[in-house]
Amino acid sequence: ITGYSKEKVMGQSLVNVYISEDFRESVKSVFDDALDGKGTANFEFPIFTKDRRRIEILLNATTRCNVKGEAIGVLGVGQDITERKMVEIEKATVAQELQAFIDTANA
Repeated sequence: ITGYSKEKVMGQSLVNVYISEDFRESVKSVFDDALDGKGTANFEFPIFTKDRRRIEILLNATTRCNVKGEAIGVLGVGQDITERKMVEIEKATVAQELQAFIDTANA
């Protein structure tokens, strides 16, 4: 998704290195909550690719536990929803234009 190689990203902090500053706190909170046993579903945030394109990510973060039920990590699954977000924006724009047309026709 990002264009970075596995060797480049392994061992680096996702939040501190790849998340823009304005979203770092909220993304970190999602992962911290998952480490505390409170998973998060359908959290949206942007991430930037190697060539600086903005991609919208839908994240699900779940606590990973050992056999004793103790949290040992987080399983995070991210999905690129950039295209879906663009379609949503376009639909909203068309709806606004249609409403303006209807309002003008009824005036």
